Amino acid sequence: MKLIINTEQEMIKLGKVLSKFYYPNLVICLSGTLGAGKTTFTKGIGEALEIKRIINSPTFTIMKIYDETNHLNGINALYHLDVYRLTDASSDFDLEEYFNLDGLAVIEWADIIDKILPESCWKMIIDIDPVTSKRIIDLKLLDNTNEYDVRKELIDNGYEIIS
Repeated sequence: MKLIINTEQEMIKLGKVLSKFYYPNLVICLSGTLGAGKTTFTKGIGEALEIKRIINSPTFTIMKIYDETNHLNGINALYHLDVYRLTDASSDFDLEEYFNLDGLAVIEWADIIDKILPESCWKMIIDIDPVTSKRIIDLKLLDNTNEYDVRKELIDNGYEIIS
């Protein structure tokens, strides 16, 4: 499904709205235009998990672990990865082990390590419309999450679905 995001606040809210569907070991793969809002979306996830620390991009550290969560839906940590500086999955630092620790893994620039990503995941491509500067998100739920339920939740929260 594709949706439109008009503001930074809407991007943060999206991370919170989708929290109803998060579960332990979910991997959310983010890709798209530089500066499109990958980290901003992750901030919304952090708010849903009631993480008190500031969430910013782990570009130079590869990963930040936030384990002081409210255990929403049984999730015990947020693993926030930014693999932009990796050349491919062969330099993966055993990152896939973090996909199975009952946390929620959010991976910025996930396409770089696509060889180690689980088949069951969410893929989100975030692009910037060159005319309006609005964000266009292509969200693919490649797991058992019910797309109809997600679509309904997004519409009920005021999001514009375009396909």
